[in-house]
Amino acid sequence: MKSRTLIGLLAAALLPLPAAAQEVVLKVSHFLPPSSLAQTQFMQPWCDKIEAESRGRMKCQIYPSMQLGGTPPQLLNQVRDGVADIVWTLPGYTPGRFPVSEVFELPFFTTTAEASSRALWDFSQAHAAKEFAGTKPIAIWVNGPNVLHLRSKQVKTLDELNGLKVRAPSRLGNKMLAALGATPVGMPVPQMAESLSKGVIEGALVPWEVVPATKTQELTRYHAEFKGPKAMTVATMVFLMNAKKYESLPDDLKKVIDDNSGAATSAWVATQFIKADVIGREATVANNNTIYAIEGAELARWEAATRPVVQGWIEELSATGVDGKAMHDAAAALVARYSKN
Repeated sequence: MKSRTLIGLLAAALLPLPAAAQEVVLKVSHFLPPSSLAQTQFMQPWCDKIEAESRGRMKCQIYPSMQLGGTPPQLLNQVRDGVADIVWTLPGYTPGRFPVSEVFELPFFTTTAEASSRALWDFSQAHAAKEFAGTKPIAIWVNGPNVLHLRSKQVKTLDELNGLKVRAPSRLGNKMLAALGATPVGMPVPQMAESLSKGVIEGALVPWEVVPATKTQELTRYHAEFKGPKAMTVATMVFLMNAKKYESLPDDLKKVIDDNSGAATSAWVATQFIKADVIGREATVANNNTIYAIEGAELARWEAATRPVVQGWIEELSATGVDGKAMHDAAAALVARYSKN
């Protein structure tokens, strides 16, 4: 009898745990080092929150610096294919795959990061859901205003930018730089530091939060901030989960993910990036670099020079059968609405 009881207990121990009792470990992948502000200020706190709300049944294993293999432009495919469960990436790394939501990367289009990120979430849900097929969007946002970081030449006027090789974050960033007279060089952030150090590029457009992880403050001397009611340029960013992985979760864990996704989460992530911008700027000040503003009449010249980029985007999208003017106006209306709050 005892032996039969023992056998029964052993057999029960070998049975799979009910789904509700299983621990879920989510593989989270991104392209920056573990010390990056994106990981310490955004991804790790988000992961800590879902672990706490799931009472330890759902956790993250973060893989920084592309530790799961591949290159930053491959992150989108990796999350769709299940190589990673969740990724943080920039749509701008995969030109042409986010043709509608990239409207938020047009020059002089967004206001504050928080307001514009709420607008971007709403716009993406209403007009660009197809762009996120195969994934569950957790957050969609814009980063802080991009700053022009320069190796050795201080650029104060539009004319002084002419011909300079400058890194841009996206397809529209490249078009904007070309309209301004610079020579655009597209590349993901991890390639930027080496390109600056070797003189492949003479400057880069990135927000302040990128500075510490890439040591941009050590590789550049001059930093131009664009002071106006709208950012000269930003990058859209996404935190996406594999759709099948999400569907495989029990209902209570799906709720934890749902409670930490959406417009409010997107706005929270944006505010974390703005806090990180402060840290990056302080690191640059501590390095005794020169930070200065382009504003007023001079900034108006830069904005006027980029207007053809906006019209070009509208025409390009319309040529695909989507009303580009309607998409532009819908996005702009959402930015205006949230900027009033």
